[in-house]
Amino acid sequence: MKRLIPLFLAASLLAGCATTTSPTGRRQYVGGVSQSQLDQMGAQAFAEAKAKEKIDTDPKQNAYVRCVVDALVARLPAQWRSTRWETALFVDAEPNAFALPGGKVGVNTGIFTVARNQDELAAVLGHEIGHVVSHHHDERITRQMNAQIGVSLLGALLGSGYGQLGSEGAGVYLLRNTREQEAEADVVGQRLMADAGFDPSKAVDLWQNMMAASGARQPQWLSTHPDPENRIRALRNAAPALMPVYAAARQAGRVPRCR
Repeated sequence: MKRLIPLFLAASLLAGCATTTSPTGRRQYVGGVSQSQLDQMGAQAFAEAKAKEKIDTDPKQNAYVRCVVDALVARLPAQWRSTRWETALFVDAEPNAFALPGGKVGVNTGIFTVARNQDELAAVLGHEIGHVVSHHHDERITRQMNAQIGVSLLGALLGSGYGQLGSEGAGVYLLRNTREQEAEADVVGQRLMADAGFDPSKAVDLWQNMMAASGARQPQWLSTHPDPENRIRALRNAAPALMPVYAAARQAGRVPRCR
């Protein structure tokens, strides 16, 4: 009977989850936490980052980041446009950026060493915002919760000897899907930047710069990100089909002038 308890716990959690479709048409399993909980978690993480890290207060640099974010957000669905997006610029040489549920965007000053113009910065931030609007945080939390339940359940059914193997198996499963999310965020971000009036072909330049700056890297199967060469190839192949979107945006007056 004790071994059946995890079954009931799993059923209780799964009852609150649901399947949905991502912006690229991929089936997703979400609902482990509510959107309000996600927003609260994002706000808390963002507040902690701002309290811990040094903030760059240069008005020009902050306005530059805000300009790119605003241009991208303006082309999001209404649900996301109504969010009060907040940006922060961190003094950190690591070329990195992130976006969190609740409309929080963080950018390291080191990103400017690889994102050398507004289009390349839009490629970075479009990718990060793509994670948010594709519900990747919800999906990852839901999968993690289910994986933990699965490990506990199999451990109960098969015995304590299963534990370590089960954890490793769950880790590989989650790693593979995280890489899938990263590739999807590339697709969503490149579409978004084109619709906002940024040149989608510059996403290729951005990741070439990132690849040159990163030097040695892990094999693709050990990384949570697509292999840089594969990523660049996919972005390059996608760019021609997005050029009409980019041209239409410019003709409609969406001509960002972020400096």
